[in-house]
Amino acid sequence: MRRVADVVFRAGCPDCRSRFELGAGALRLAIGASDRTTFYSFTCPECGAAVRKPAGERIVELLTGGGVRTLRLHSTASAGRI
Repeated sequence: MRRVADVVFRAGCPDCRSRFELGAGALRLAIGASDRTTFYSFTCPECGAAVRKPAGERIVELLTGGGVRTLRLHSTASAGRI
């Protein structure tokens, strides 16, 4: 039986400027109602900074296809309207 290789993603930290590879388990994807509220996040393995970056359509496709856990955000803007 052949084993499929684990997917890794290249990323960089804006704080320490380090470049590295992360497995799908190290990333989180949040999909919001717009491009402004859709992002992925991870913790820098070098400096420990919490990193959050915007995720366009292509990034969302790559991350979901690679097995990254996804959270769908819901808008509450219309909740108070009648």
